[in-house]
Amino acid sequence: MRIAAAQARCPWLAPEAGTRKVVDLLHQARAQDVDLLAFPETFLSGYPFWLTHTGGATFDDPLQKQAYAYYLDAAVELAGPELQTITEAVRDLGVFTYLGISERARGTVYCTLVAISPEHGLVGAHRKLMPTYEERLVWGTGDGHGLRVHQVGDVRVSGLNCWENWMPLARQSVYAQGTDVHVSVWPGSTGLTRDITRFIAREGRVYSLAAGALISYQDVPSDFPFHERLTAIESGYDGGSAIAGPDGAWIVPPVSGEERLIWADADPAQVRGERQNFDPAGHYNRPDVFRLEVDRRRLNPAEFRQ
Repeated sequence: MRIAAAQARCPWLAPEAGTRKVVDLLHQARAQDVDLLAFPETFLSGYPFWLTHTGGATFDDPLQKQAYAYYLDAAVELAGPELQTITEAVRDLGVFTYLGISERARGTVYCTLVAISPEHGLVGAHRKLMPTYEERLVWGTGDGHGLRVHQVGDVRVSGLNCWENWMPLARQSVYAQGTDVHVSVWPGSTGLTRDITRFIAREGRVYSLAAGALISYQDVPSDFPFHERLTAIESGYDGGSAIAGPDGAWIVPPVSGEERLIWADADPAQVRGERQNFDPAGHYNRPDVFRLEVDRRRLNPAEFRQ
């Protein structure tokens, strides 16, 4: 099974152009015989990086309100035209896809990782359990509904967003479902992926695939409230996509600054071999001592009864 991360620069807060970019990368993946392709965190329609540089926590600030409204408008809905187009491309090309999106649900944006199957369409929508630090200013808190492992051929795959990969119980919830390939998605930084990618591979005895984006502040739209302040910043996000094998060794160490597909061939037999001496959800687990219970209900704002 060939697995890949799409390390790329996506049009920021431009969902139509972003959708075209996703479809183009899916075609590239198909041409390289990729079976599973992972896109970075909120690749469509963009990571809220303006918060870091503009005093995002300033209460009741008019420009911050305008920025959030812009971000909300650029987010996509699960049943919207962008994901419909991408789902059709996944079906036609036969590439199982993990895609990070900024999901609009009423007046709230969620950091969501969707799983799209060529055979079954949208099979998962995992909202980030806990937005990190200033992300909480723009993203809602997720739930356990999307903590699911998916079958792709002979392999079981899972995915988590950014720092929730550091949450031990979130990792255990996918190990317990027998994942063989774990996908972690990131806004884009070698510093973020360097440690955790190998850690997950070693702990879970899985192939660990990290997908990070290339982000340039020059992509900020001219009508975004903080355009001038942001485009004056020269630094950006350098990617960090990487792949580690089930023994914890690098197959592809974190890649910086390159826009390309990062891929490797995953052999399920190697996963099984590494679990000979350690399986965190199997023979090296003590369910009589420790117990994990996962609530998979979608947490809706209200429940209506007839």
